[in-house]
Amino acid sequence: MAKVNIKPLADRVLIEPVAAETKTASGIIIPDTAKEKPQKGKVVAVGPGTKDEAVTVKVGDTVLYGKYAGTELKLDGVDYLMMRESDILAIV
Repeated sequence: MAKVNIKPLADRVLIEPVAAETKTASGIIIPDTAKEKPQKGKVVAVGPGTKDEAVTVKVGDTVLYGKYAGTELKLDGVDYLMMRESDILAIV
């Protein structure tokens, strides 16, 4: 995991999505047009939280999030998602 120079504010979390599946369990190759958007990723950076609530996820956690959660951004050729901690569904 590369060092990122982004420091999220408040309860926001920066996530690097895992790569989309390229093959099914039976070995069929999935074309780019049919790939599902990944809903799993690794936490890269975490904000300090709000004055009322601390952030429960930490850097390095693998999390599940909603399909349309977060804002996509690209930094140094790598895709990331910035989202609020409340958009994260679970820590795996």
